[in-house]
Amino acid sequence: MSAAALAHPSVQLAAEGASEHRPLIIALFGAFVVATLFITVWAGRQTKSASDFYAGGRQFTAFQNGLAVSGDYMSAASFLGIAGAIALFGYDGFLYSIGFLVAWLVALLLVAEPLRNSGRYTMGDVLAYRMRQRPVRTAAGASTIVVSIFYLLAQMAGAGVLVSLLLGITSDGGKIAIVALVGLLMIVYVTIGGMKGTTWVQMVKAVLLIAGTLLITFLILLKFNFNISDLLGTAASNSGQGSAFLEPGLKYGATGTSKLDFISLGIALVLGTAGLPHILIRFYTVPTAKAARKSVNWAIGIIGSFYLMTIVLGFGAAALLKPDDIIASNKAGNTAAPLAALEIGGGSGSTGGAILLAVISAVAFATILAVVAGLTLASSSSFAHDIYANVIRRGKATEKEEVRAARWATVAIGVVSIALGALARDMNVAGLVALAFAVAASANLPTILYSLFWKRFTTQGALWSIYGGLASSVLLVLFSPVVSSKPSSMFPDLDFAWFPLENPGLISIPLGFLLGWAGSLISKEEPDKGKYAELEVKSLTGTGAH
Repeated sequence: MSAAALAHPSVQLAAEGASEHRPLIIALFGAFVVATLFITVWAGRQTKSASDFYAGGRQFTAFQNGLAVSGDYMSAASFLGIAGAIALFGYDGFLYSIGFLVAWLVALLLVAEPLRNSGRYTMGDVLAYRMRQRPVRTAAGASTIVVSIFYLLAQMAGAGVLVSLLLGITSDGGKIAIVALVGLLMIVYVTIGGMKGTTWVQMVKAVLLIAGTLLITFLILLKFNFNISDLLGTAASNSGQGSAFLEPGLKYGATGTSKLDFISLGIALVLGTAGLPHILIRFYTVPTAKAARKSVNWAIGIIGSFYLMTIVLGFGAAALLKPDDIIASNKAGNTAAPLAALEIGGGSGSTGGAILLAVISAVAFATILAVVAGLTLASSSSFAHDIYANVIRRGKATEKEEVRAARWATVAIGVVSIALGALARDMNVAGLVALAFAVAASANLPTILYSLFWKRFTTQGALWSIYGGLASSVLLVLFSPVVSSKPSSMFPDLDFAWFPLENPGLISIPLGFLLGWAGSLISKEEPDKGKYAELEVKSLTGTGAH
């Protein structure tokens, strides 16, 4: 953060409010970390088999799993990124809330129940059922790890911004140290607790996040006498944009390119959820397909309520704070929600403001820790179960060896995430998560849908779809404004962005579907119709499901 930014009233206001009650902030952070570590150790003692590590022994109820799914889904992007996007871009930022919520209908209608019936621990189980095991599992494992790392970037970036704001850390080295601390805690949660520990941590975090968001939403509405029109009017006036703040086009309507970017973002958000590895593995933690379906219904209710409240958080931040104040604290707007909490509690120097800032920031930190644990578990599980056990060891690995491989994979993925998260610390976390959605929708979703519902689908089609969707989406991101050419880019001083869109979904998602279709038609391999019939019966009825 530059010296000019540090001198800005917004940053001073947050820093002063935090410094006056820093012991309280550290105590709240510490309490959550200690409590979740206790849960993790307790769960770790009950994790005795691969089923316990990967799927929590399939012992969670529909409500418990719905709460945990909500916890996994309501990430730093939801809490920090969306509030920041709305505070800076009004209506166009609010579109993230809509996209994330609508995506759940796709997951419920197309994926949740068939996937639970067909698989055992990972997406690779479903794909390998009717295709050649080794190449398909390798591809599924690679895709899962890449998508998870993209998602992890967002959480790490959010952690760096949040804790830096609270503890007054301004140096790049300090922010990188925070990212490293989050990565270390994430490794501990997964290696010790497995799915049981991660699920309980997600449930605790979901309750805390809903409670914290509800409190701030209530206080913001109380400030405006529960008059939504007054809130929106003040936000529009305060934004400096007037009525344009409440209309489409502030971010995505200025040019033809930005309109295409909006379409690309919308497609990625709506289709991406059904291909997210850390969401997909949650369907395996319940005992039956009916429970999987019910857990998604619970998740829709919880998540829907939360995203309605993010609208108040975002517009409330816009009404209470000047855009320059928000940007000075963090270029991408990721600190808008904590700054709004400080302001609504009484502002800088007030005990109420400092306490609210501490509580909301602790909740956001809890959110980040829980989500990174879920993501790391998904990717390490896929490596151990798909790549190590079924490709490298050709199905001869014992359960103990498989779980050990998952733990070592957790360490490796944690190290990579820390390194990349340090680079992404100044980027909007909602935008980063949208990239993960695009990669998931390009590489994973076409393969899952074709495998479940298309008789003619072959191994070659699956490989073309996964690798083609993965390569095209990652390549387009690398050569987009996300990585270079803009002040908010990962490398703002470089310019190799020949692809104009910030989200690759418009190109890479149709390409993933097209490659799966073309690869299957061109393939000389005859699809196993008997296996498809078995999979169809299994996915639709649950007969023989694990």
